Amino acid sequence: MALAKPYLDVPGTTIFDAEQSRKGYWLNQFCMSLMKAENRARFKADQRAYVDEWPMTEEQKQAVLTADLNRGIRAGGNIYFLAKLGATHGKSFQQMAGSMTGMSEEEYRDMMIRGGRSAAGNRVVGEEGDAQAHRQPQGSGSGKLV
Repeated sequence: MALAKPYLDVPGTTIFDAEQSRKGYWLNQFCMSLMKAENRARFKADQRAYVDEWPMTEEQKQAVLTADLNRGIRAGGNIYFLAKLGATHGKSFQQMAGSMTGMSEEEYRDMMIRGGRSAAGNRVVGEEGDAQAHRQPQGSGSGKLV
């Protein structure tokens, strides 16, 4: 029997649940490897060779190689692990979040200072709020760090 997942109706959001965790296990382990300076150096020297050492799917490897955080999340990545990839590329968490929303770092910062996005119209898919999936960069190729 399939587990009911009513939370999948959150617009523009991939929920990191047990299924996503299993899907992204090796992607997240790869990201954790970047905590060691010697691994960051190896990755930066030859990204493809380093990711090929990990039993990730090709989709996960492409998310890493293109530094596309939204793609990584869809492929099972957890943002707290993917942040290590961003840091390896010299990006702050604020810069990463901005890239994932299609905003500049400054636009993202200003939005968050103003209290973030309104929940009005953004509680479930189809409400026509500004966080609805069709108004977001997720899946459109945005979310790239480099």
